[in-house]
Amino acid sequence: MSNETDPAMTKGTRRGLLIILSSPSGAGKSTLARRLMEWDDSLSFSVSATTRPARPGERDGVDYHFVDHETFRQMIARGEMLEHAEVFGNFYGSPKGPVEAAINDGRDVLFDIDWQGGQQIAGSSLRDAVVSIFILPPSIAELERRLNARGQDPAQVIRARMEKSRAEISHWAEYDYVLINDDLNETETRLRAILTAERLKRIRQPGLVEHVRRLNAEYEELMK
Repeated sequence: MSNETDPAMTKGTRRGLLIILSSPSGAGKSTLARRLMEWDDSLSFSVSATTRPARPGERDGVDYHFVDHETFRQMIARGEMLEHAEVFGNFYGSPKGPVEAAINDGRDVLFDIDWQGGQQIAGSSLRDAVVSIFILPPSIAELERRLNARGQDPAQVIRARMEKSRAEISHWAEYDYVLINDDLNETETRLRAILTAERLKRIRQPGLVEHVRRLNAEYEELMK
């Protein structure tokens, strides 16, 4: 998809969106984030830093920036993290510099983060650019089935994720949009609609002021 022909979405005509996708583990946010980026190649993905080991097939700098605990702590101390959290003994966080540069350049940035990170970003200097979306599973049984179907984590880790999911779901009302992911294709369609609508909001189209000014000038010219 390309937005180059739409003046409301052309690079530089508006400040970029900071799109937050959150959900309990297994609800589908990572798959939906990937699909959203395949639909619109103008989106950039915020690559998080983490101290957890890479999973099979994950690439450093693409899926995550894999760093050790000491490096991560130094990044926090230097104020280089937009948000960060500790999850299951490992740190996760979003480097601040690349995100600010993208937003100020009119590019939309997609975040696949938990509610803690979402809260931190919503309270940051970039809060006016935030569009937050929470993904709910259709049921707890389905959530557990999806976690087991991954085949990536031992039983104790899956149990810990299930125990944590209730606390994560309790934050659903803090988000701008909430979607129940009972059908992946339908949820993707709704995500596309949200992004399109947010881009077209009056406050995100600075070029409208000049356009209306030109319309008024045309009216005055006709009335002469």
